[in-house]
Amino acid sequence: MNLQRLEGFYWVARHQGYARAARAFPYPITQPGVHQQVRRLEDELGVKLFERVGKDKVVLTPRGELLFEGFAPFYEQLTALEARVKGGVVGGTLKLCAAGHLLRHLMPEWLRRLQSRRPDITVSLTELPHADLGLLRRAEADLLVDWLPEVPPDVEVKEVARAEAWIVAPTHGPYAQKGRLSLPALAQVPFIGYHADRQLRSLQAAALDAHGVTPREAFGADSSDTILGFVSAGLGFSLVPSLTAAGPKAPGVLAQKLERPVARFPIYAVWRKGKAPHPLVEAALECAPSP
Repeated sequence: MNLQRLEGFYWVARHQGYARAARAFPYPITQPGVHQQVRRLEDELGVKLFERVGKDKVVLTPRGELLFEGFAPFYEQLTALEARVKGGVVGGTLKLCAAGHLLRHLMPEWLRRLQSRRPDITVSLTELPHADLGLLRRAEADLLVDWLPEVPPDVEVKEVARAEAWIVAPTHGPYAQKGRLSLPALAQVPFIGYHADRQLRSLQAAALDAHGVTPREAFGADSSDTILGFVSAGLGFSLVPSLTAAGPKAPGVLAQKLERPVARFPIYAVWRKGKAPHPLVEAALECAPSP
């Protein structure tokens, strides 16, 4: 169906007359012009849409009513849609990816603020074992939240949190620790390292090397929460990042901030660099926490 003819049909149906429809049109048009639009639409569909009930009054036929019920809501929303597009208020689904511990400890309050301010935005969350910028470059994600060893030139970032390195050790079992933790004293305890994230694994190795410690690596895990679970089970010790001043919390885990070297890592919100800012990303960044 031709949209211009549907427009003429809408105004005639709304005002029940061709002369009144011509006066109500959003742009100049003659009464014969409106009549021609409706006649061509009726020819296109092969049905009568109006019947005359007076000298200057027409009403919808049953098939005309069916068409009006379907088309009127669309047409009546066009003005509001135009204002939203021009004003930049765009809803939809934001594709967001983040590491598991960030999804659990950073994102909930952030997403609560976003939902409160912009209920028209739905967030699709994906947990990642490590920062995969390829998802942004392939437009499979709109926003990525994680630590980056370096910021490449084709993305933009905003720091939303800072993580610090903590030593975590079991409080029970054959490798139980009490009091102040010392990495050299843990040299004979099995080490639980990151498996998939090479950057975090290399940071763990650098911190251990700075203390002259080369523990035997007993287990590998893909997330900080899994590592804490292994430590809680008494399987060994590890080094993990924490977003809070109190450090990581888990039953059966003793945690102590790594003080030599002091390790602080910026957590970034990362998005594709482009000429036009992504409206859903902009909305999310407006609600983002500050480090």
